[in-house]
Amino acid sequence: MERDFIYQELQSELSSGESFAWAGQPSRKVVFHAQDLVLFPFSLLWGGFAIFWEAGVLGFVGPSHAKGNLALWPMALFGIPFVLIGQYLIWGRFLYTSWKKGKIFYAVTNKRVLVVDTGRGRKVTAAFLQQLPAIDKSVRRDGIGTITFGLVPVTYGRRSNVASWDGGLSSTVPTFVDVEDAESVYRIVSDLREKSLKKD
Repeated sequence: MERDFIYQELQSELSSGESFAWAGQPSRKVVFHAQDLVLFPFSLLWGGFAIFWEAGVLGFVGPSHAKGNLALWPMALFGIPFVLIGQYLIWGRFLYTSWKKGKIFYAVTNKRVLVVDTGRGRKVTAAFLQQLPAIDKSVRRDGIGTITFGLVPVTYGRRSNVASWDGGLSSTVPTFVDVEDAESVYRIVSDLREKSLKKD
């Protein structure tokens, strides 16, 4: 049933003579990526400092005379956005990523790789198998992996998908993020790409 739903979402993107070889969605599991090594401690520092700031301004920590001091309320209001940002960085971004994964669909056809994002409107990122300059894969021990089709633009000396806070879901090149059994998907694409090149 779920597979039929995925095919229905992708069917309108197929061109004449194009057929599915594989289709799927990102795994909804919480998957940590390279950027989390930086984001996790940063988020704890940011969130912890913001909460400590608010607690200090409201008089819960530090000098007791701050408690109930109306002159400090503007500072307390000023700190609220920083607390919210901190909470998003600590745990909110995982909820957002899970929601976004449910709106993304991947497909491998006999001609192309497709990424269809239905989160806000409908965004399609595609690449023809014959024109793929590179295929990059990263697979974890549990089989979940990310496959990037093409060269990711470099921004300030770093690849933009590494700097992305959503694990690459917003990549500018077709990228299958956190797909289960990624090795099998990689082989399907590689075989189809090789066949398409031989035809020429």
